[in-house]
Amino acid sequence: MITSSIVYKYFPDLTEQQKSQFDALLELYNEWNAKINVVSRKDIDQLYERHVLHSLGIAKFISFVNGSRILDVGTGGGFPGIPLAILFPDCHFHLVDSIGKKITVVNEVAKAIGLPNLTAEHQRMEKVKGKFDFVVSRAVAQTKQLYTWAHQKVSKEQKNDLDNGMILLKGGDLGREMREFGRGYIKKSLTEYFDEAFFETKKIVYVPVL
Repeated sequence: MITSSIVYKYFPDLTEQQKSQFDALLELYNEWNAKINVVSRKDIDQLYERHVLHSLGIAKFISFVNGSRILDVGTGGGFPGIPLAILFPDCHFHLVDSIGKKITVVNEVAKAIGLPNLTAEHQRMEKVKGKFDFVVSRAVAQTKQLYTWAHQKVSKEQKNDLDNGMILLKGGDLGREMREFGRGYIKKSLTEYFDEAFFETKKIVYVPVL
């Protein structure tokens, strides 16, 4: 079983509180997975690699400045939003999913580990209120479709060194998808940040929304 030490390997400057929060995730997701299948049962023993560290790939790409607002679309059981909210306690994360029972899990996990900087909503993306510096998502929909939904939610006010936009965690061959998208983007392999074989097919796609 992969433990939370894999997170410490790549993020050595965590506070004791952050370590405690990361440490608690496996037991919490095991408990909730027994009731509601929010993490693939074959993946639960690899939670820290395949879900937590994967989510934190975004934190290797950008370090959000304090006060940033981030919208996690199609969060499922809370990825990438919960790991990012632990890592950036002075940013606000709003997690949305169209499946209510998954948002129940998100709220209960956030409450259990103490994440006052996280809110969660059972809602469709297009009905979410407010503006955000970044929209993040993990393998929810095609980039073109996500852009159609998300670009209206991105604030024009810039706080970060990186222009506001979408940061997406993707896998596999993205050639056709990105050609169909037809806009400017940056793509990086997560092997630039992480050594494990799991990340060989995993990528970050950043799309500025200007």
